[in-house]
Amino acid sequence: MHTPSGTSLPVVPAALAPVLPSARLAGAGAPVLVGAGIRDADFLPGLESVSPVEEHSAWLHGALLGPHSADIVRCLRLAREADGPVLDLGCGAGRLAVPFARHGFEVEGVDRDPACLERLGAWGRRIGPQVSARLTTTRADLASLRLRRTYRLALLAGTMVCALPPAARPGLLAEVAAHLAPGGVLALDYTAHRLRGLAEEPQRTWAFEVPRFDGVEEWAVARQVFDLEEMSERITYYTVRTGKLSSERVVLTTDKWIVDPARLTAELQAAGLCVERRFRHRLDERTESVFLVCRAAG
Repeated sequence: MHTPSGTSLPVVPAALAPVLPSARLAGAGAPVLVGAGIRDADFLPGLESVSPVEEHSAWLHGALLGPHSADIVRCLRLAREADGPVLDLGCGAGRLAVPFARHGFEVEGVDRDPACLERLGAWGRRIGPQVSARLTTTRADLASLRLRRTYRLALLAGTMVCALPPAARPGLLAEVAAHLAPGGVLALDYTAHRLRGLAEEPQRTWAFEVPRFDGVEEWAVARQVFDLEEMSERITYYTVRTGKLSSERVVLTTDKWIVDPARLTAELQAAGLCVERRFRHRLDERTESVFLVCRAAG
């Protein structure tokens, strides 16, 4: 859920400003960066709950979600087990919804970003009418979502639960549970942090290249700041995009919340959802990805 904080960088901390690729050290595989404490990242734990606000940010969005794309296989398996309509919450540009439709499932994608929904629809139409006919899109904010039909599988993937205000989470879970068929499933994932690790290092900075295939080179520095009192985090992305004729610098920010696993489990139970399966994947010494499969009472 990116919100733009400017389209140029009149004032940017020097230690966080990526330089253009032409300034790389000879033989080095990463850009030269001013300042210390910046990590050259092969993966970016905890940075994945974002959505583009303009077309070019879709590349950054894809780079952040890419390392977590293995969830497509797991979710497809769940869809085959459920054998029914699928609800994709926070669907973005169709990372899950379109592949599901290609596999023959009827999918409703919900997102508050109309540009994302437009790209999802265009992707489906490019594949063909059979896929496009299986895709339905709904523009809505998850915090105030009202559903109209019943589903066999609901997905809250890409750690979207971390992007939802904690006060709004019980309401969304109750709404989804009320629209799951008996025995239906809600699958969700989130980034779990060791709180002690966050207290020891409340600020982290990552540098990475954004993979693009449109002739533009893009480098980004992401500054991640945790607030344990508020159980929240803010990520600021400083990006440089260089094309053949011009270069631009953009600042994007996203706000997220740190998930308390015990509280989330209690909210699921209160909504009538039982955690049936739990998968964990360690990202680094202080962070892991958690994937939950929750069954509705039936």
